[in-house]
Amino acid sequence: MIHEEPTNPGTTRLLVIDDDRKLCRLIRDYLAPLGYAVEAVHSGPEGVERATAGTWSAVILDLMLPGMDGFEVLKRIRAKSDVPVLMLTARGDEADRIVGLEIGADDYLPKTFSTRELLARLRAVTRRSTRVAAAEPAAEAAELVCGELRLNVGARTAVLGDVALSLTPVEFDLLLALAKARGRIKSREALLDEIRERQYDVFDRSIDVHVAALRRKLGDDAREPRYIKTVRSAGYMFLRPEDRGGANEE
Repeated sequence: MIHEEPTNPGTTRLLVIDDDRKLCRLIRDYLAPLGYAVEAVHSGPEGVERATAGTWSAVILDLMLPGMDGFEVLKRIRAKSDVPVLMLTARGDEADRIVGLEIGADDYLPKTFSTRELLARLRAVTRRSTRVAAAEPAAEAAELVCGELRLNVGARTAVLGDVALSLTPVEFDLLLALAKARGRIKSREALLDEIRERQYDVFDRSIDVHVAALRRKLGDDAREPRYIKTVRSAGYMFLRPEDRGGANEE
């Protein structure tokens, strides 16, 4: 196991869960000079234990692991932690990406990622996490109310009626972005830029996956939406009470 304790409190701690020991060493050797303290574990059960027992800036998670596959590892991490998770997938394997995003991954990396892409994705997810942690205490009282839906911006909680919604970090960011723009169309590209802070692929379906997950948690019907409406060839719109009742333009 690669283990490198942070040299100071500001060091970015990264956990890699992958049985490819050579890849783990390459990640460590590339990121260590940039201020990352990298630890690697090589099985699913060990990954769950380390991810939920420590404080991490991000986790890089492979799907094919001994003892427990990456999807199950991700489910168990999400049951206890909101740590940003980058999922490793085979290039072009859209099905794995979609399943991972539905379970709660924040982003994905192809197994053939470049070091520049790795660094860009890590900086994006850790920057968002850092912003949340550094939020002003007064912001915890800030609340966005959209009918029965209440979003506490500082505490990053969502309540529908009297029911607290269990949202992943990306789902909360997406719901907040849509709710802030209620009554206006947000394109998929704009939403990707706003919540993921990275360059996107024109065929990236991750926004659609997250919207589908949000609809399930909101109890929303895509055909007769009360909250999130799909606008054909344009994107999504969070409905105001006066906008409700129209069909999706798909």
